[in-house]
Amino acid sequence: MTWWKQWLPVKESHGFVLALGGGGGRGLAHLGVLQVLEEHGLKPDAIVGTSIGALFGSMYALEPDAKKLQARVLSFLDSDDFGEFKLPELGDASDKNNSWLARLGAAARQSVWFTRAATGIAVADVNDLVEMADTLCAGRSFADIKIPLYLTAVTFPCGECHIFSKGDLAKPVAASMAIPGVFNPLEINGERYVDGGLASELPAKEARMIAKPAQFVVAVNVGARPSESDEPTNVIGMLDWSTRIKALYLREYKKAFADVLVEPLVGFTQWNDFSNPEQEIERGRQAALAQMPKLIGLLHG
Repeated sequence: MTWWKQWLPVKESHGFVLALGGGGGRGLAHLGVLQVLEEHGLKPDAIVGTSIGALFGSMYALEPDAKKLQARVLSFLDSDDFGEFKLPELGDASDKNNSWLARLGAAARQSVWFTRAATGIAVADVNDLVEMADTLCAGRSFADIKIPLYLTAVTFPCGECHIFSKGDLAKPVAASMAIPGVFNPLEINGERYVDGGLASELPAKEARMIAKPAQFVVAVNVGARPSESDEPTNVIGMLDWSTRIKALYLREYKKAFADVLVEPLVGFTQWNDFSNPEQEIERGRQAALAQMPKLIGLLHG
């Protein structure tokens, strides 16, 4: 970027709404995107978040400091609390580790998940998700935010997209992250909700609805991409694959509502993989840097 463009004032009528998409561990890239925006002196006028984007968007809206946000997230991922927060893995137990002990342990865990799946609608407790969200959002509410915030979730069983923008934070964040089949629906004010990603994994359309006429929409897509090496080996894997393909085409539709689209190269990272946070953050940084000339040109245009 030419040095003098850093000092050009953004037109008063211009600004942008930031849409942070869902994607589990892939969403760590959001932290790199926020860092690059700050480095260029850019702050969103509002944030719309889905799933992991709802969590990181909420944390940033409460305290708009990308470095502090990264530090808090990395510290949590390295904590005993996160170590005890087990996410189910329903893939093939035989091909990820050659150790017979590792394969036996994986098979045993899958037996537990399959039993739960056959006798209920979820394999994990959504209250653990609420507790995690409450910890990371420091027990705060929408009244405490410094950047207007909107979180998506889907009503259960009606399937309507709902946007939270007031009240408690922890439950709406958890509801937006409550993946169906993994977590049970979360009740808020008499209604039940599940993962916002079902209807809006990339909430660019919702951001467009919220944006004022002169505001732009910047969307960050951290959705999964199909891979030839990721062929399903069981019924649950096949259902998961079909869901990901549907989500892929839904995101293509939502992309059309964004003026600037940031797509970090995280598509092959599994949703429950948080093992390489620095790598995912850097991927977000690089993708955001590539889009900065376009965004700055729009804001100064």
